[in-house]
Amino acid sequence: MAKLAFLGLGVMGFPMAGHLQGAGHEVTVYNRSPAKAEAWVARHGGASAPTPAEAARGADFVMACVGNDDDLRAVCTGETGAFAGMAAGAIFVDHTTVSAAVTRELAAAAAGRGFGFVDAPVSGGQAGAENGQLSVMCGGDPAQYAAAEPVIAAYAKICRLMGPSGQGQTTKMCNQIAIAGLVQGLSESLHFAEKAGLDIAAVVEVISQGAAGSWQMVARHKTMAEGHFDHGFAVDWMRKDLGICLATADETGASLPVTALVDQFYKDVQKMGGGRWDTSALFARLRAAG
Repeated sequence: MAKLAFLGLGVMGFPMAGHLQGAGHEVTVYNRSPAKAEAWVARHGGASAPTPAEAARGADFVMACVGNDDDLRAVCTGETGAFAGMAAGAIFVDHTTVSAAVTRELAAAAAGRGFGFVDAPVSGGQAGAENGQLSVMCGGDPAQYAAAEPVIAAYAKICRLMGPSGQGQTTKMCNQIAIAGLVQGLSESLHFAEKAGLDIAAVVEVISQGAAGSWQMVARHKTMAEGHFDHGFAVDWMRKDLGICLATADETGASLPVTALVDQFYKDVQKMGGGRWDTSALFARLRAAG
């Protein structure tokens, strides 16, 4: 068992850190709002620290799951950042969805200090985090990945090294691109069924067993039909992710016309007040349009 730090206790990080503690690791947590760290300790045991540096001090592995590029830099760098507390030979594992550019920047900074850095964004949403069934896509040095993989296994159903530093994040971009088009297609399908006077549940029961079937269809059709979106992966975070995808596409020359369009549809959902709604709220946009 290892001595670990976990930075960031949002809807994903809170249960992920809990799985690590439950697996027998010695976990110290940090969260920007201390009350959440206190709640985690009350529920799972372990310990909390007032800064990332103090949480990371003496840790074999430091895991992070925060919001964006700036949040990640904030918990890594500076006098109170995790890098200031990490010892040579330790490994930083970043589960945040961020740009490949900031990943490579921080990986280089970590290497300069004598410790490792593995980018390891996740897919599976809040339910996947709570059930320990996340897909984890990683980038970094093979030996560092091999050391981190048994720790990540506490909340992963699959974990794979995709290539050097940044390639985990690039793979996560592929994931978000696929989801964006899929959820829009599902929303249009259910909207069409509703307008045609069909029973949505009956439609899904039939078409989910064929080529149209997907996790999104099975897991989200009922809440979409009921107009319930106060759960899951927030639209605000999806727009952040799609912004990274579109910026990277500009750099690589990839063409993402559907992704760009769906990004604007999510912007419409934000204007409806749905920034914290689940990504399946694309259906609410179609309903609102009549």
